[in-house]
Amino acid sequence: MSASSADGIAERFVAVTMGEKPMNAPSHTRAAFASVTTLFFAFGLITSLVDPLVAAVKSIFTLSNFEAQLTASAFFIAYFFFAIPASLLVARLRATPSIMLAIAFMILACLVIMGSANVATYVGVLAGLFVLAAGITILQVAANPLAASLGPPETSHFRLTFSQAFNSLGTVVGPLLGAKLLLEGVETHDTVLTGAARTMALGSITTSFLIIAAMLLALGAFIFWSRKRISAASPMRPKALSIGATLSQVAGSRWALLGGLAIFLYVGAEVAIGTQMVLFLHDDSVWGIPLQDAGYFVSLYWGGALVGRFAGSALLRVVPAPRLLATGTVVAAALCLFVLSIGGVPGGYAALAIGLFNSIMFPVIFTITLERSTASEAATSGFLCTCIVGGAAIPPLTGAVADAAGYQSAFIVPMICYVMLTLFALMAGRGRTDITPPATASVH
Repeated sequence: MSASSADGIAERFVAVTMGEKPMNAPSHTRAAFASVTTLFFAFGLITSLVDPLVAAVKSIFTLSNFEAQLTASAFFIAYFFFAIPASLLVARLRATPSIMLAIAFMILACLVIMGSANVATYVGVLAGLFVLAAGITILQVAANPLAASLGPPETSHFRLTFSQAFNSLGTVVGPLLGAKLLLEGVETHDTVLTGAARTMALGSITTSFLIIAAMLLALGAFIFWSRKRISAASPMRPKALSIGATLSQVAGSRWALLGGLAIFLYVGAEVAIGTQMVLFLHDDSVWGIPLQDAGYFVSLYWGGALVGRFAGSALLRVVPAPRLLATGTVVAAALCLFVLSIGGVPGGYAALAIGLFNSIMFPVIFTITLERSTASEAATSGFLCTCIVGGAAIPPLTGAVADAAGYQSAFIVPMICYVMLTLFALMAGRGRTDITPPATASVH
């Protein structure tokens, strides 16, 4: 099959999935959408790779749970520093150059991590993860509105949902790849790895990020090849707000601040559970399975989010958004309570099930906040993306509890987060309930 024939088949497939007849959607728009959708898979896979990496570095560098969770912190703290500046960058450079710059940042980050693994420096790994997340932040800021705008406005929500499905697929594949590459031969029942095992584990980090760098290089080449069609189909973006203007508007909006807190808590809880899941299932008091096997099971946690996004999209047609959010947060809190009180093998299954109920939280919180905020949509959206930094703040707290009282007890931290999110949903439910989820960004 020729390249042109394959390209034509791909475009027809995208046209069908976008709900458009070929005559109603220009071929360059469909092809641009197909190109952009690959980005969602890439940053979903890389983000979820952090979960098995936490377990790997804990053994390799002989870290406490608190110290190991700094791996997640180094990654997610980039959202705090780069979310709003990334909007300014994309507005200035436009989408395609920004995407290329983001991929270059990510390849550089992989090289930093590989070099740090070669000299066995944990701080260097953290620095590399920070740069990697900076690139992903720029990528998300550029790709999300681009996917929503590449086609008729009436199908924008479907397009972004479709793209986010590939993001979720990436979060399922990431832990599987990470478990295979990062956790083979790595165990934590012994306090310190032997010299040979440690050398092999460090080599696994190098190999993993060499593969990621190669994938990113191929992705960059693909985007460069598609640059003309993406640029031709891309709409002009409005001028982005400065950091000062964003914060000024948000400070005067009660709902923008509440929504920011809700995003902070949700992302923090989701990431804290995901990043400790391998060590939790590996623990003798839970399933007691090898680290690598536990790493494979983490894909079920993110797989629940994939299933839940499709189910949630259907439910939101008939169930008010605040009510659906309250249901999800209550069940997630109850599952955390089950883990705390029952634990063991049933607790492991309960922990994995939380991913299903996490699935609808981000878009619904985003929607509720945008509808009620008195700040502009640009200011509110920028602030909410900044609050993804909860993924940096809450996991170390969970790790500290795990150090003091065990992995089972650590679920008290996400449980408190979900209880507070339930209060947010109940407050929102007292107002308007005819909320439709917007075409917004997602975390993975």
